[in-house]
Amino acid sequence: MTAPASRLWGFVLVRFRPHIYVTYGVLWSLALEAVASDHWRPSPATAVRATSVVLSLLFLRVLDEQKDLGYDRAHHPDRPLVTGAISVRELRTAMVFLALSVLALNSLLSALSVVLSLLVLGYGLVLAAVERRSAAVRDDLLLNLAVSYPVQLLISCYLYVSLTAGVDWRVVPVVVVFACVFLHFEFARKTRWHGVPGERLYSAVLGPALSGTVTLCWAVAAVAFIVALTTTWFVVLLVPPVLAARRFLAGASECWPLRPAMAFVLFSYLFLIAYGLR
Repeated sequence: MTAPASRLWGFVLVRFRPHIYVTYGVLWSLALEAVASDHWRPSPATAVRATSVVLSLLFLRVLDEQKDLGYDRAHHPDRPLVTGAISVRELRTAMVFLALSVLALNSLLSALSVVLSLLVLGYGLVLAAVERRSAAVRDDLLLNLAVSYPVQLLISCYLYVSLTAGVDWRVVPVVVVFACVFLHFEFARKTRWHGVPGERLYSAVLGPALSGTVTLCWAVAAVAFIVALTTTWFVVLLVPPVLAARRFLAGASECWPLRPAMAFVLFSYLFLIAYGLR
């Protein structure tokens, strides 16, 4: 392995841990296909879409690392780009390779898949430019979420439309399910009772109790849509977030417990996959 490739792999191991992010991207792809189809079975095209999602997530992670460099210097001085373990030039080279790989993969599916995958990557680049020019978008956590979150919606839309080759009414509840699951985890990892001044926490903006309540509400909304889509009453999915909410809101935990938040994502996606394979 060459030195640049070795440094990039080291970056991936630290900032894009494969056992977490690759698993997440693959399960997201499988679960969305499963609930979007009436008679779903994984196919070679499924593998292409899942790989495309993982590479797109890595592209966005590499982009975020450059975008957050100033913040990381103050709050995360051990991260690879801050320490010099990898350079901006190397990360940008990796972005070119990742973008070409995503486009090449989707060319095996359809022209529509190529366009949709390009929209995902393009939105990330536009967002980075907007954040550089707008202090409000860069520094206001809720505004930043509103502006940056659509890239996640675009990935879900890419999966749905690439699979079905069209759009129908089901795209809305399907996309909303995955939005709510993601937002539950997003709020969970940035909700705590006390934070370091300047740290980007939803609890610092909304207050810990309200941020915790919103975190739980995202999970409740996700399960409500899952029930509506699958016509099953699999409300046991709410057990991890409810237990986490009880612990956090009672003050028994300084931060929202992340293991139940991760378990909620994992169980939700596995349930949808099992539902699709019924």
